[in-house]
Amino acid sequence: MTTDDLAQSLSRELRHLVLLLRRVAAGQPLTSQQYAVLGSLEGGPRRMTELAEEHGVQLPTMTVQINRLEEPGLVTRGADPADARVRAVELTEEGRARLAAVRQARIAYLTGQLAALTAEERAAIAAALPALAKLGDI
Repeated sequence: MTTDDLAQSLSRELRHLVLLLRRVAAGQPLTSQQYAVLGSLEGGPRRMTELAEEHGVQLPTMTVQINRLEEPGLVTRGADPADARVRAVELTEEGRARLAAVRQARIAYLTGQLAALTAEERAAIAAALPALAKLGDI
């Protein structure tokens, strides 16, 4: 298999898995993109421009997302400790709880799917995890 063939196959399978995991959160009051933003805030407050860049959207789009997350109390805005002129967004306890709940639902789904595989298939996935993680760091 060529590198191009591998890239195409990996892209197709990742897309399929992402869609399956999104379905697990279907019916929730938040979109998968909003959950992704909550996840980006787990490490601490972030500037809006950083969030927009990380998620590949324009600043006005991220502002809309943050507004929608702020209304139900999942995030708060405050001054950036490094620059008081800049607004930073921070995850609230309710936001952490909501994020944890959707993650647990996804993990439960994956646990069931993995249980249906053979031990060899699970071992192959486990063996591939370091390489997959490295792809994100390159």
